[in-house]
Amino acid sequence: MKANDLNKWLVQERARLIDNYLNLIQKCLGGTIYEDPPLQALGSDKFDPVLREYGWDWPSMAHTMIGQKRLGNIRQLVESVLGNGIEGDFIETGVWRGGACILMRAILDAYHITDRCVWLADSFEGLPPPNEEMYPADAGDNFHTFNDLRISLETVQHNFQKYGLWDQQVRVLKGWFKDTLPNAPIDKLAILRLDGDMYESTWDALNALYNKVSIGGYVIVDDYHVVQGCKLAVQTFLAEKRLSPVLQEIDGVGVYWQVANGTSSS
Repeated sequence: MKANDLNKWLVQERARLIDNYLNLIQKCLGGTIYEDPPLQALGSDKFDPVLREYGWDWPSMAHTMIGQKRLGNIRQLVESVLGNGIEGDFIETGVWRGGACILMRAILDAYHITDRCVWLADSFEGLPPPNEEMYPADAGDNFHTFNDLRISLETVQHNFQKYGLWDQQVRVLKGWFKDTLPNAPIDKLAILRLDGDMYESTWDALNALYNKVSIGGYVIVDDYHVVQGCKLAVQTFLAEKRLSPVLQEIDGVGVYWQVANGTSSS
């Protein structure tokens, strides 16, 4: 085999192996590879591949509930910012069992990126009771009553370790967003993924971190179409900042947009 042909084959083979590795990671994280049954919180007790594809159930064992569509979106956008040299770390605000962040760290590992971090922002104690006086949109919210949403930092760390991905490139911001995010030691972000389920959590994350997202970076909102308070927080924030992004659909639940200079665009 000639040198040029060998080099071409090596590039193609590397790409194939990375793709296989990340596809396998996604299937493991979402539970589709072992078809674990869902928690009964949403009424079902049997594995349904359609529900799992779109993240419409709460898995009993899998490391994320966001489904394969939204996992694929994370991979697409992370690979985009890496390929285009968009500066910054990655963060998810609201990590549950850690699956979305595990995927981000796996992508960095696959491409041998050593100068970026994945930030995990979470109370690791579940969601806060709604502050109805300050955030009326959260009135009646009962996410704080679900024990299934209370995942400890030790559990998340153990989940990372199962994939061999808990290291110095994983950083933790433990506590309520209003306390941890405003002074977080983050210079730039390439990916800001919001999964806080409430108006308050969404607002706190946008208010503290949006101005750290690099031009060309992305904002992902997991709960946009299923939590009215989340959607209202996004709309209110963008209106106050006079931003007019074209929100891109992911799977009928989540949306994302790319940050541009002074405004936001698709």
